[in-house]
Amino acid sequence: MLAALVAWLSTSGIAAWAGGGGIYPLANVVHLFGLVMLLGGIGIVDLRLLGAFPALPADALARALTPVGIAGLVVMAISGPVLFAADAQSLVASAVFGWKLAVIAAALVNAAAFRWLLREGPGRRAAAVVSLSAWASVAVLGRMIAYS
Repeated sequence: MLAALVAWLSTSGIAAWAGGGGIYPLANVVHLFGLVMLLGGIGIVDLRLLGAFPALPADALARALTPVGIAGLVVMAISGPVLFAADAQSLVASAVFGWKLAVIAAALVNAAAFRWLLREGPGRRAAAVVSLSAWASVAVLGRMIAYS
């Protein structure tokens, strides 16, 4: 199925559009902006859950910053496929890209578990560690794709 998607992208003209005319650099900047929003929003909440910024109420901070993080994730979900379309052939062959997708999936499962299961109690600290580690790893893996 993935091979069919890559073949279709290559022949549809989408790859040429995504890779040319300034679209790719723009999508790259937008993707980075989304990552900053995600890590800036969710990362601060995670740090608070781990004991940083004790003067700030954790629940109020989460209510204020979680929407910023979610918006960043949406921005990345829109710009990521454009970046993928521009270089699908090499990305599907990249182990680093595969790891990035796997870590994104783990981070999303962790976020869902936190939202529905771990909101209270000792599990929330572990979820915060996993969240910070996973999203930071996604950022590093994203950069490492260029070198793989």
